[in-house]
This record gives sequence, structure tokens and C-alpha cells, in this order.
Amino acid sequence: MSACIEAAAPFPANVRAFTTLRHGAGTSAAPFDSFNLGNFRGDDGDDPAVVARNRAELVARFGLPAPPHWLRQVHGTDVARFDEPAGTENRSGDEPEADAAVTATRGVVLAILTADCLPVVFAARDGGEIAAAHAGWPGLSKGMLEATLAAMRTPPGDVVAWIGPCAGPRRYEVGRDVFDAFVAQDAGAAPAFAPTRPGHWLADLPALARRRLVSAGMAAADIHGGDLCTLEDPGRFFSHRRDGRSGRIATIAWLSSS
Repeated sequence: MSACIEAAAPFPANVRAFTTLRHGAGTSAAPFDSFNLGNFRGDDGDDPAVVARNRAELVARFGLPAPPHWLRQVHGTDVARFDEPAGTENRSGDEPEADAAVTATRGVVLAILTADCLPVVFAARDGGEIAAAHAGWPGLSKGMLEATLAAMRTPPGDVVAWIGPCAGPRRYEVGRDVFDAFVAQDAGAAPAFAPTRPGHWLADLPALARRRLVSAGMAAADIHGGDLCTLEDPGRFFSHRRDGRSGRIATIAWLSSS
């Protein structure tokens, strides 16, 4: 059984990117079964020892050149940069508070955890730089993706992006707070919301992301993906909205040496 989905984007040959699936690897018990890579603490979290084993399996199974740089994601707009040589960086276990990461160093592995939010991988067209971002609706509305592009040394017009599995527009119902967070600052975002019942809409997160990326200078033709729904596919993806207590899939990206 496959344990990942390759990024479906025309990235340069040296850019590697994929999103893990919930099954096909790992040893987490329900409701985190089985390839949970999220190490959330507390009564609603998975066993930390099991998550550590799953993360070690991730490195071994996919032949990663180094352990990933995990982040403490907080639905903000901070971007971490990791440019030290792979294998020499700090492995104390600290996870910087950020929702995106950038690197121009070969062999440095970036990682984003999601279970409905948008995972987005960015790559310079010349293969010299990559980034990975986590954007739920709060981060997306605050400019998380724009902040990621701004943190890259590559001009936005020379960047290709892939939107990975996320809550899709046929199932992701939101309230007035989410609608207002986007439409109050950009009336043109309204078509990304389909009314359902009073005060509620189905939100198209990938469409909102594309609109913001184009406004930030990317070409629409360079933005790919966004067609895999975590809510609709319990066999492959975790979903916090659908399941409440849920594991996390990971979107992984790195620059290879060949």
C-alpha cells in the first residue's frame, strides 16, 4: 500500500515533494491510525513514543537525506529559514514557532503538518530554492502565503507552487467570521464562498489561495493542485473537521543533490 502522494506540479528535477497518507505505514492506534506524524500533547494527542517511531519510519521509508525540520504551527505568518548544511543543524528537538519554512540548501528537509488546512509547496523555477507553508483560514486571511513568497529570495514570477490535500469546496462549511475575514478586505474573494444556510457558506480554500498568490505576483498557470479533499477521503487523509480527534499528515519537500 502506498503511503504518500507525490506533488503533482512541474517542479524542477531536483525538487522532491510529497504528502503522506494516513495508512500504508506507521503504528499509531485509532483514531490516529496509523501513520500519524503530529506530536500534539495532552489527552487528545497520540502517544509521543509512537509518533517518534512514525517520524523515524518516514525518514527511512522515503530515503530522506536528513530528518525534517518540524515547526510549531500556530496559524500565524512567521517563516523560518533553514540554510545550514544538512546533517550539521541543531537536532535538540526544538521546533521553531512558524507556519512556513524556506531553504536554498540541498538536503535540508522541510515539513508541514495538516489535517484540513492548506499545505503549499513552493519551488524556484531554476531549482535553487523551496518553501513549504501551512495555511488554515486564519493564516490564509492574514497573509501566510504572501509572507512565504516574501521570505524567498526568488521573485514570485519565477516560482511554481503546489497545493496539497485540504478541506475541499464541496464539504468545508464556514460561518460569518471566515467569510468576513476574506471578503471584508477583498470583495473579489466573494465568489469563493457558496451560500448554504443563513450565515454559512462552503469555502473554496484553494481558490482563495490562488487569488492571493496571483495578487502577490505569481502566474496563475504556475499554481497547481488543490483538488484533493481531506474531508471527503477518510481512507487516505486525516481530517480534524470530520473526526475531531485526528492525526496529521505531513507535506515534505527538499532539494536533492541530483
